[in-house]
Amino acid sequence: MSSEDKTGGYFWGTGRRKCATARVRLRPGSGHVIINDRPLERYFGGENHRNAVTSVLKFTKLATAFDVFCSVCGGGITGQAEAIRMGIARALLLYDRNLEKQLRDEGYLTRDSRMVERKKYGQAGARRRFQYSKR
Repeated sequence: MSSEDKTGGYFWGTGRRKCATARVRLRPGSGHVIINDRPLERYFGGENHRNAVTSVLKFTKLATAFDVFCSVCGGGITGQAEAIRMGIARALLLYDRNLEKQLRDEGYLTRDSRMVERKKYGQAGARRRFQYSKR
């Protein structure tokens, strides 16, 4: 660990998914996860979203080694959960470069580039057409 990797006692990471952007700070601690000034359980009601956020820490066996502080905006809850997951993975990379192969093989460092297809003019949606009437 070098001093330029750690700013203000935190390891920083940024994650993005769809329209969601998460800025994540990791600090050595006891495993608390705070998202937009709320605990993880109050921010994400669904178990699958909570598991998505903490999966990186559980995978690297560092779930109780760090406190996680995130600021997330944009998108929906699934996009936000996956953006936080990516931000945590990137911050862990600053903590220990030896984790890179594990995280990359598991897909935590890969940006999911899928976005919502735009609506086209003259149509009801991205691919849906207006109903055709023959008579």
